[in-house]
Formats: sequence, structure tokens, C-alpha cells
Amino acid sequence: MSLLTRLVFPTERTRVQYHELGGVMSHHNIGDLVLPEIGELVLSSSHRDCPTSSKSFPDGSRYRIEIPSIETPDLMKIVIAESKAHNLKISRVSQGSGIWLLKDEEITEMLDLGKANDIEVCLFVGPRAEWDLGAQATSPGGSALAPSLRGTRQLTQAIRELVHACDLGLRCVLVADLGLMMLIKQLKERGDLPLDLKIKTSAVLPSSNPASAKVFEDYGATSLNVAADLSIEDLSDLRKAVDAFIDLYIESPDSLGGILRYYDIPEIIRVASPVYLKFGLRNSTSLYPFGDHLKSVGEGVTREKVRRAAIGMEILKNFQQTNLTVEKVSKLKSL
Repeated sequence: MSLLTRLVFPTERTRVQYHELGGVMSHHNIGDLVLPEIGELVLSSSHRDCPTSSKSFPDGSRYRIEIPSIETPDLMKIVIAESKAHNLKISRVSQGSGIWLLKDEEITEMLDLGKANDIEVCLFVGPRAEWDLGAQATSPGGSALAPSLRGTRQLTQAIRELVHACDLGLRCVLVADLGLMMLIKQLKERGDLPLDLKIKTSAVLPSSNPASAKVFEDYGATSLNVAADLSIEDLSDLRKAVDAFIDLYIESPDSLGGILRYYDIPEIIRVASPVYLKFGLRNSTSLYPFGDHLKSVGEGVTREKVRRAAIGMEILKNFQQTNLTVEKVSKLKSL
């Protein structure tokens, strides 16, 4: 038996099932185990052709561009200026240092810039365990706690901060704690927070499978950061399970793997629509928490992120204009 045969057909029983189905692996049963369904998705471990998503944004578009880690009004102004220079439509900017490190007038200015330029502004909840008193969140084994809220104290701080920001006009918030997400949903239903407040899960609380994505959606998330390294097949499965927008790094910072997926853009849009294409920056300085001490770095990083987004859109355009058939591929000269 060849290595390929052993990999494709690990057991004789699997081989029989495969051939009985005319060469199509069953997506419903593994042995005697009946796998559950999540939304439109039937669980399977086999690879298969990914369907084109029939879902879109309310305006009918299939993708939008997001520039992350835009921490101040000055950095947002750079996004606006650079996007015009590159003839690029930016739909959302997100911030990571937290609402608490912005003055009220800065929040208002960012929201005004957003309204004037049709850009959604999404601000992060400020309090988090990694910047708090405890040591576990910064330990090697406790890093998963870093973005979470510690105790009732930080939960209360986060809710008070969010209520104040909504009073200033904020309508999109980044959340990295599942408990806070649940409370925000309840506060919206009770009328203590605006019903049109959008909840975006953080990249440090990513959906890595359809089940986790469905949990976040059920808790009120309207936009889901997903793991940056999900395959096209994984993204397709996740899209079948939820209706929420998908947020995916096309280029992620080093802290999230430093992944570059520019040539995946066409397929990502096809299977994951509606999807926010996020352009971070590998090999760059972390900006959190941001302040004037990082101003020059932040400005350079912001300009390059918009440039990277322009490169991504150029690649997408070139793909759409190219009709590379199998016959043409065979005629290409070998190197």
C-alpha cells in the first residue's frame, strides 16, 4: 500500500464507504457516529469544493476594507489622506489601546471624521487583565487570560466606559471577553445601551471553528474576527454556520502570526462574503498602548497599512482581469 493510499484511506471500512458513495466521502457519518449540524453546515473532516457564499453586506457588496490599530484622530486623518491618494475605499478603522486612553474630544473627533468620510469607527473596551494588577495574565501559561476582564471590578469599569462612549456617539465596540459580550447583549435588550450598537469580537478572541463562531453570534456579536490562518475550507464552513460579518487579516502583525495572504483574497471573498479584509503589518512595532511616544512609528505604520491595502486591491483587480486556463498554463515556459 502506498503512502498516498494510507493517507487517503486509513481503514478498509473507509475505503468501502468511499467507493460505495461513487467517490464522494460521506459528510454525515464517521463509523456509527452521526455528526451534528451547525446552521447550514454538516460537519466533515474531508476536503471538498467550497461553495460561493450567497451572503453580502446590506448594500450588496461582498467585501470591505478595514485598517486596524488606528489609535487617534491624527492616525485616522492619515488613513483618510492615504486612501484618497491610492483611490481606495476604507470602510472601517478599529482601535486597540482602548476607549479609556482617548479623551472625550478625541473620541468625538474620530466619530466626526468617520461620519464625514463614511468610515465606521470601532473602539476597544479599555480594561483588560494583561494591564491590570495580577500576574497570571502575563505568565507563559496564562496568556489566554490577557484580554479578559478580571473580576466584577473590571466588568463594571468596562460597562461604565462603554455607556459613556455610547453617549458620545460610539456605535461599534471591540470586545475580548465573552462575559462582557453577554452583558452588552442584555443591556441592549433592556434599553441601557443603544440597540444599533455593533459588537465586534477582537482578534485576541478569535473564532477558529464554526461552533465558536455560532456561540459568539448567539451572544450578540455582529462582526467576527476569525483566526488569521484559517484555510479556505475552514472559512467556507464558518460562513455556512453564521450570518455575522467575518473579519480576516490579509496581513497580520507578528503577534498574530505575521501571515500574508494577498493571493488568497479572491477566494476569501468568494467563500466568506460578507468579509472585512484587514490589513495589518508584519515586522512592525506594536502600538499598544499608544501615545505620543510612538507617534512617528504609528504614522509610518498607518501609511504602510493603507499602501498594503492598495496592493491587495490591485491583486484582486488583476485576478479578475486574468483568464488563465489550463491550456494556457501548459504553454508557459518552464524556468
